[in-house]
Amino acid sequence: MNVDELDAGDVVVRIAYASINYKDALTARGKAKIAMKFPLVVGIDLAGVVEESSDARFSKGDEVIVHSFGLGAEHDGGYAEVGRFPADWVIPLPKGLSLFEASALGVAGNTAAWAIDLMELNGLAPQKGKVLVNGATGGVASIAIDILAQRGYHVVAMSGKASQADYLKSLGAKDVIGRADVPERQRPLEDPQWAGAMDSVGGAQLGWLIRRMRRDGVIAAFGNASGAAFDGNVLPFILRGVRLLGVNVNNPYETMARLWQRLATDLRPKHLDHIARRIRFDQLEGAFDDLLAAKVTGRQVVDFSL
Repeated sequence: MNVDELDAGDVVVRIAYASINYKDALTARGKAKIAMKFPLVVGIDLAGVVEESSDARFSKGDEVIVHSFGLGAEHDGGYAEVGRFPADWVIPLPKGLSLFEASALGVAGNTAAWAIDLMELNGLAPQKGKVLVNGATGGVASIAIDILAQRGYHVVAMSGKASQADYLKSLGAKDVIGRADVPERQRPLEDPQWAGAMDSVGGAQLGWLIRRMRRDGVIAAFGNASGAAFDGNVLPFILRGVRLLGVNVNNPYETMARLWQRLATDLRPKHLDHIARRIRFDQLEGAFDDLLAAKVTGRQVVDFSL
């Protein structure tokens, strides 16, 4: 493709990095009806440098981030050396973040920041008790563990990958538990254990989490790796005041920009170099398959300079 063949927009960006997300792998492998047009450049987030702009808000040389707004589904995305995007989608790179760090965070980092923002808005605080992060080796969860630990929370990581316990503890998890630690019984209420929980798994595990929450416990749900449906009842909500928060990252521009400012300041992770690894563009196909096969820990980022 040449630039003229890219989808319309006010800002042309020389793309430096683009992260690899589960949604990208599903699209590329035809596992879900995500692509709304064809041909399509996949990639739901990117970071790069403005090459030209017809909008006065941006100038050649500006470092920027682009994600959401149908990127990689309805509009050409990040897996190309150049992209063209509406100016209303383009976020200036906040001071304190490099382009690589911004792409290592990407949609996953924005999701983690939005989940923590919502949970704290709904009363979560370190003194309330332990916070469980489920699906802990995933991209969003890895970033969330890092951020929560820095904010003083006692983080418990839950993962089916027992071999990754050292990795999770290096990010700040105090304890690591496995799926085998989830009891089989289905009582309406279990012994209260968690003040907060972040869940990327869904399915039966989300039902178990809800029954295990302490009074006024807060759960942020942002994934369905184990299924979209879960068994539940109203007792945790009416007897303990449990709050189940949906985390939808297709936010208004102002909310996304605010979260990026937080990711560059008070929600900035310390271990992105440990969470994310760079790959070449020609490794992308294998990266998709590894992600769908649950072989990936943390984040993968396409580096167009390699």
